[in-house]
Amino acid sequence: MIPSARYVLAFVVNVALPAVTYRMTLPDWGLSGALMASSLPLLGWMTFDFARFRHFDALSAIVLASLAMSLLLLMSPAGRWLRESGEPLVSGFIGVLFLVSLLVSRPLVFYLGRSTLAREHQGREQEFDEMWMSRPGLRKSIRVMTAVWGVGLVGECVIRVAIVRHVGDHDVDRLSTLVRYGTYAGLTAWSILYRHAYLKRA
Repeated sequence: MIPSARYVLAFVVNVALPAVTYRMTLPDWGLSGALMASSLPLLGWMTFDFARFRHFDALSAIVLASLAMSLLLLMSPAGRWLRESGEPLVSGFIGVLFLVSLLVSRPLVFYLGRSTLAREHQGREQEFDEMWMSRPGLRKSIRVMTAVWGVGLVGECVIRVAIVRHVGDHDVDRLSTLVRYGTYAGLTAWSILYRHAYLKRA
């Protein structure tokens, strides 16, 4: 599968389908029910991916973990504020996970890249591990990508919360959705361009 197609598939499975499911079920099932429903596409994909390719999708696992964190937060004292905001803030949790992973030896983007290669060709994860150890430029680029995605997702979360809290009901859904998909589209486009630039330098 070509790189751009992989990005599109990852966006559909991990962003578009959970978001659509959340929007469709929110009016009838409430925030907690909608969050649980939005996890079903991820669980379905992870089950298929493992059954078909014996592969564990790291990105889907991260999104699923963030949904679980959102549900736990709903049960906490902050749950009332979260319900008033009207958004699960999943992207913010994912962004924090990206940034926190910079504190360890192998950040999240390392595992996402390794996961992608493992799906394409069996055994390539070992090749990726060797490149990680022998190429300082690769380590730097992966850390840069981790930082950019983390900052971008946290920034998107902050903007969407501000929209929910301060914009009129008539425009809030449209603006929040625009920010969400604009952020993911921008980060995806940047990642493709940054990857191409790295490959040219390597």
